[in-house]
Order: sequence, then C-alpha cells, then structure tokens
Amino acid sequence: MKIIATDKAPGAIGPYSQGYEVQGMIYTSGQIPVDPATGNIPEGISAQAEQSCKNVGAILEAAQSSFEKVIKTTCFLADMADFAAFNEAYAKYFISKPARSCVAVKELPKGVLCEIEAIALK
Repeated sequence: MKIIATDKAPGAIGPYSQGYEVQGMIYTSGQIPVDPATGNIPEGISAQAEQSCKNVGAILEAAQSSFEKVIKTTCFLADMADFAAFNEAYAKYFISKPARSCVAVKELPKGVLCEIEAIALK
C-alpha cells in the first residue's frame, strides 16, 4: 500500500490520506471544493463541483493516473436540487462516464455543497 499525497489538492482535514494506491488501484478520499492554493471555497454548486473535480484530478495525477482511468465515483450533494448543475460540471472531467453513485446527504464538511471520491486504475 502506498499513500498518495500532493500539495495540488487540499490537505486532509482529519486523520486520513488524500488517497491510496493498492495493487494498481487508486482510491481517493472524498474531495470537497477547497482551493488548495488559497484555502477558499468558491460560491455556488457549479464552481464547487468544478473545484472538487480539479482536486480529484490532482490526486489522480499524483498517483500517475487520470480521469480516463476512473472506474467508479461516489458523489455527495447537500441538496439534490443541485443535481443538474453538478452533472454539468462533472461531465467536463469524467468524460469516460465511470460507474457512479450520487446521493444527497444532510451536511458536508465546511458547509460545502458537494464532495467527490473516485476509484481508478493506475
């Protein structure tokens, strides 16, 4: 097992890693829309979905993987009314259309509107 870490994605806000590589598979922790350069969270679901995707991408890149190698994502929304806008941003990055679960949750860390985690091949 190998820990994946990069300063191009936000650092963990708890006792966990940004990701792991295990036997050629990459597992990312859920990525909320924190800009790793500033620590800021953009306004609105579209901008937040975009930043969460960028954060997942940075971890995939650090693991020598890519969006094209993602086989499964799990997406969390604070409000299912944001589903269409979230999908619009998500589709720009996950163009290979990996398997996905998308659920609404009561609350997400730091009051964000979305979070994305991914499983990919190396």
